[in-house]
Amino acid sequence: MGLVDTHCHLYLDHFEADLSAVLAHAWNSGLTKILIPGIDLKSSLAALELAESDPRLFASVGVHPNDALTWDEATYQHLKTLAQHPKVVAIGEIGLDYYRDRAPKELQIRILEQQLALAEECSLPVIIHNRQAVEDLWPILQSWQSCLTRTNPTLAARPGVLHAYDGQSDLGQAAVNAHFLLSVGGPVTYKSAQSRFASLADLPLTSLLLETDAPFLPPHPYRGQRNEPAYLTVVANQLAKILQLPADDIVGVTQDNANRLFAWGTSLEH
Repeated sequence: MGLVDTHCHLYLDHFEADLSAVLAHAWNSGLTKILIPGIDLKSSLAALELAESDPRLFASVGVHPNDALTWDEATYQHLKTLAQHPKVVAIGEIGLDYYRDRAPKELQIRILEQQLALAEECSLPVIIHNRQAVEDLWPILQSWQSCLTRTNPTLAARPGVLHAYDGQSDLGQAAVNAHFLLSVGGPVTYKSAQSRFASLADLPLTSLLLETDAPFLPPHPYRGQRNEPAYLTVVANQLAKILQLPADDIVGVTQDNANRLFAWGTSLEH
């Protein structure tokens, strides 16, 4: 039994000088697996290269909405090729971001829909980014998952995860009803957000994952510093307090949830 960081951008420059030490700290802190999500083709390749270097590292591939302008007619095929690798366990990080306005909404929606089609073609779950876009994003995801019940029922039962879940209770319950998981990170430890995250107590633990989103969103008391996967222990302990459960239960069940979603280390075909 061990902690699983389901979202950590280890290829970024923030880790260039001391990646080996960061990983050693993670393993010594009780982590057993780390998932590295791509945000464009270059980072997807970098994530896969890292995943090939250690049996405890895995990758996902995709184009983030803030990088939508990098998409061209060849991108789909490049991602499809990468997705055939056994260390690639998801399509992501994909979704919609209306906060930063780095790409037109119409383009973001178009490449999201293409990558959802890719996920179905490859029978891989998706890692979803949502920032101030839920009104457009959720109907797209709900429709996709509903169609999967007819075209790919195995994937419909494990369609993906909403990364960086922020405690929106209506979205959380709707996502659980559609078999999506919700990933909880550093903000769950922030005093300013604790009333919002109280809604986690209304959701089944079997619907939750843990993540750091490192190097971003460090938990308290590390705010203002670079986040790293070892700090996942702080997130797990805070979730245990919210749910009033032993920390070991949080670690064990979220590990099982990650294993079920990403099917790493199993014979599941994709």
